[in-house]
Amino acid sequence: MPMIKSPSVPALNLPDLAATEAFGRHLAKALQRRDVVALKGGLGVGKTTLARAIVAGLTPGTEDVPSPTFTLVQTYPVTLGEGPAELWHFDLYRLDRPDQVYELGIEDALAEGVSLIEWPELAAGLLPKERLLTVELQITKSEARHASIEGGAAWGDRLAGLLAGRP
Repeated sequence: MPMIKSPSVPALNLPDLAATEAFGRHLAKALQRRDVVALKGGLGVGKTTLARAIVAGLTPGTEDVPSPTFTLVQTYPVTLGEGPAELWHFDLYRLDRPDQVYELGIEDALAEGVSLIEWPELAAGLLPKERLLTVELQITKSEARHASIEGGAAWGDRLAGLLAGRP
């Protein structure tokens, strides 16, 4: 399946961490069961900040959203438009081989949950292209970020709405 990019707004400028967090909470409203959000970018670009905002957007009242850097995966019960689901937050930075994602339960996450994946390139070829939303962050100034966004076919109208400021 081809990846689509919004021709009018291929990226978002996020001037500070508050804007990054607001985008994450907004993105959370657009998520559906079996969606995969791949968070790309170098160390310190804000992948975990964005992931925490997405988790917070789906789990109101959750105060502690730890980074799964050492546990490799954290799960959260969430309610989506289709009802209860599980959100899986993966950090694949410490994996040695792509097949190690199976030990983390990625098959269950992809089948029934919503997946946030930091360092998705370490699971190359295993992620469903149709349901994949890739957000690549780059630092432009101190706290400012540039987010390039691409979505698979299942993201069509949702991607356009997300970039236009509606879930």
